[in-house]
Amino acid sequence: MKVYIVGAGSGKWDLISVRGLNILKQADVIIYDYLIDKNIFCHTNNKAELISCAHLGKTSYADSKKSVKVQHNINQLIVDYAKKGKKVVRLKGGDVSVFSRISEELDYLNEYNISFEIVPGITSGCIASAYAGIALTARNLSSDVLFLSGYEKNFSNEATVNWQSAAGCSTIVIYMGVKHISKISDFLTRFGKPKDTPVYCVSNVAGITQVDIVSNLKNISEATEKNQINPPAIFIIGELVNLNKKFGWFKQSRKILYTGLSEERFFLDGLFFHVPMIQIKPLDNYQRFDSCLTCIEKYDWIVFTSRYGVDYFFKRFNSLGFDSRRLKGIKIAVIGNSTKNKLNKFGLNPDLIPAQETSAGLLAEFSKINVKNRRIFIPRSDLSSKGIPDGLRKIGAAVTDSIAYKNVIPNDLPDINFDFFDEIFFTSPSTVRNFITQYANPPKHLDIKCIGSATYKEAKKWNIID
Repeated sequence: MKVYIVGAGSGKWDLISVRGLNILKQADVIIYDYLIDKNIFCHTNNKAELISCAHLGKTSYADSKKSVKVQHNINQLIVDYAKKGKKVVRLKGGDVSVFSRISEELDYLNEYNISFEIVPGITSGCIASAYAGIALTARNLSSDVLFLSGYEKNFSNEATVNWQSAAGCSTIVIYMGVKHISKISDFLTRFGKPKDTPVYCVSNVAGITQVDIVSNLKNISEATEKNQINPPAIFIIGELVNLNKKFGWFKQSRKILYTGLSEERFFLDGLFFHVPMIQIKPLDNYQRFDSCLTCIEKYDWIVFTSRYGVDYFFKRFNSLGFDSRRLKGIKIAVIGNSTKNKLNKFGLNPDLIPAQETSAGLLAEFSKINVKNRRIFIPRSDLSSKGIPDGLRKIGAAVTDSIAYKNVIPNDLPDINFDFFDEIFFTSPSTVRNFITQYANPPKHLDIKCIGSATYKEAKKWNIID
């Protein structure tokens, strides 16, 4: 028996380590902190059982008696699953060794002779400093940094903090301090920290609901309340906070809400935040689709209009006992590079790929070749437009299209602060419709971008683009 305790980082899901993600992909059971970005589970074993610690009562440790009971329940759950032979991961926010109660979980594992491995993550204090452009140490400015908990007991007779020593540190990072920031600033100034010492505070760092402010020790309590800063939040105290004005890249960047399912592309202008407005699911019944696959040899072309068409085509194809040898002599067209890349993973290259990666571009390429009376098979979603099948029929092709997967609205879309964003990027008509269903029309200050004419027409229909 072995349990992995993995730090997930904070905010964006992909701030987890490569090792941590690779372990998650093999896990049977993932017991995770409630603040973890749920998008990480799109990249784990899809058969894994996901258990949120929120369901065990872990949302706040304000009630110390409750916290002891909740932690015991978490410990017991880890042990129970490990003893059943399950591959268990305890997924913790930030880094597992910083204010995470890891020692209590390790004690429990030792008690039951269960081995473990600890995989570090990026602690939220370091993520906060990086996203704010605030170095925690800098030559000639700050050579020491203190990580401090804002727990209430640190202001009582049971305090484990030496506030006089703390006030002497160049840079101080406060965790869990929103409730007691007034006391924290009072203690630090009482022991010599100047009242005009800069303070940076960020809530929900790196996420789509991030809010940050810059103040000083004298005014930080009032500023926190005025700007409605809520947990989880990080405070950074010290002269290095002034670097935020010069190096605050995150705040200065253009922020784009991306509504599609494509993987994030880097080295582009702006920051893309992926909040998919669609979810891909298998059909309940594949009888009609499978009947097309069993006689695939009769087709001259297969046209894939999305990478999901490729994926579900081969899932069903292989489940019927077929492999790519059965496609000998059949030409394959794809709508773009994303679909091509998915096809490549099955050892195949397309015969046709349009320069313009749209339905119109694909039809334009087919119009250059003779497809009259050619039999074409198109695996598609249940919401696909008839543009490509009808367009191919107009140039004489005999087209069979069959539903391979469902395109549905996700049931766990987050609340979004649209003031945070500068632009919304729609990738398909269904992303537009689902966005409107969930959030209504976007605020007027947002720029709207669309991929393809069909998406543009849908946005135009809803009066969200000029």
